[in-house]
Amino acid sequence: MRNILCFGDSNTYGHNPSGGRWPLHERWPGILQELLGEEYHIIEEGLCGRTTVFEDCLETDKSGRKHLPMLLGTHMPLDMVIIMLGTNDMKHRFSLLPADIANGAAELGHIVDTFGAFMGLPAPKVLLVSPVYIKEGIGHGIFGGFGEESVAVSKQLAPLFEERAKMYHWLYLDAAGVAEASERDKLHMEKEEHRKLAVALCSMIRAALPQKQG
Repeated sequence: MRNILCFGDSNTYGHNPSGGRWPLHERWPGILQELLGEEYHIIEEGLCGRTTVFEDCLETDKSGRKHLPMLLGTHMPLDMVIIMLGTNDMKHRFSLLPADIANGAAELGHIVDTFGAFMGLPAPKVLLVSPVYIKEGIGHGIFGGFGEESVAVSKQLAPLFEERAKMYHWLYLDAAGVAEASERDKLHMEKEEHRKLAVALCSMIRAALPQKQG
């Protein structure tokens, strides 16, 4: 069985733009499991508010840098880790440049690359996913951490994420190229968008991790 860890924020958790959480079969990790079948094991680790590596003074214990080693240790051995983070780094209280966010995501990839070495385990493949765009109007919504400047930053991340993925020989997907945030809350995906993302990821995973023989 191919073991794949999905490490992300509220769009991996499956936050419903109308409130609550999409059921497992309607959020992208669950749909991905359905599409890939029983030869693959999808491990869902989405946390609302999670950042790449940055500490949040208002929402404590949200740093992906702190969470990832523990989760790798819990779920090893792994064949792939999908990292889809960066949205919460765009909150205006962080005042980060797009390059800072891309570097934060790359730091998580480095953790994946090196974590298993002391146990003699091969490194899982890294699939780095740049997040969907934040939509205009976010500054007037219920998510007080975001301002309208977050919209512009979100549209600058994809080439920076791709550049780092190429530099370190990781797989890469631009989520904004296949899915979008809802008009309802400007931040989270509707269930139809979860399926679009899962379909795109499925084809990449099958190519990178074909079913084991025998």
